[in-house]
Amino acid sequence: MSNLHAVFGSGALGSAVTRVLLARGLPVRVVSRSGRAPAGAESHRADATDTTAVKAACVGAAAVYNCAAPPYTSWAEQYPAIQTGLVAGAAAAGAVLVSAENVYVYGRVQGPMTEDTPIAPTSRKGEIRARMHEALMAAHRAGTLRVAVGRGPDYYGPEAVVTTVYGERVFYPALAGKPAEIFGDPDALHTWAYVDDFARGLVTLGTRAEAVGKVWHLPCPPALSQRALLDLIFRAAGHPTKIRAMPGWLATGLGWFIPIMRELAEMQYQWQHDYDFRCDRYLAAFGDEVTPHAEAARRTVEWFKAHPKAKG
Repeated sequence: MSNLHAVFGSGALGSAVTRVLLARGLPVRVVSRSGRAPAGAESHRADATDTTAVKAACVGAAAVYNCAAPPYTSWAEQYPAIQTGLVAGAAAAGAVLVSAENVYVYGRVQGPMTEDTPIAPTSRKGEIRARMHEALMAAHRAGTLRVAVGRGPDYYGPEAVVTTVYGERVFYPALAGKPAEIFGDPDALHTWAYVDDFARGLVTLGTRAEAVGKVWHLPCPPALSQRALLDLIFRAAGHPTKIRAMPGWLATGLGWFIPIMRELAEMQYQWQHDYDFRCDRYLAAFGDEVTPHAEAARRTVEWFKAHPKAKG
């Protein structure tokens, strides 16, 4: 049987999944609109919303990873279409589809988030992800294909420059000794995953039969405040911590004029209240390791230092 792994998306998460697979000596096909792939991986150019192209890209795959993410402002138009294409491609190949998901489906949660937390979205993006999740699991129940869902919190790490809140607006300022720009309450608890841990969790789901048909919370350290994480980041960068927190009312106001701020504004609740994501079930089942934030912050600072921001 084939042991080819097809990774859709060459952004931060897709690149991390590719690194994990290559490190394990597994054959990898990276599928993206750009057609770029790291050394050691096969590259394949395709638009994930084109079902015919996706089926061709999935030929011979044992596992297909959905790490493709459209721009925040295009979720309603593109995200469901991407999933439809990957469902068709994975089903045609007889591959397990590993879907990377976030916690928007839970809405505003009081207390810890677990795999048993009810789906109760309170945002447009959360509603989109909830509908996508239900469609995916319905396809699994119908026997159309095999599905494993890996759900994770916000992540940071190498290459996560634009795609995450804790990317270039935090790490480049930290390296320059300037204030990191964040949302919400610096002292509210929040949960982050190191991108390589998130990726390793997805690969586990794609290579372990017992993961199929279930939702898993992927490995991450315990929740801590934004201020505590920023202290680790600035310490690794060699500067005292400086923070510039954008109040919710300002994000909402800017949303009237700036489309991306309008999309970010509706998710402000995640940064204003405690956001406690738990991964105990995954750790008990698979015995994985979790990278401590101090080490993850150091590695990420080193990556940003080696990749300075382009001027202009």
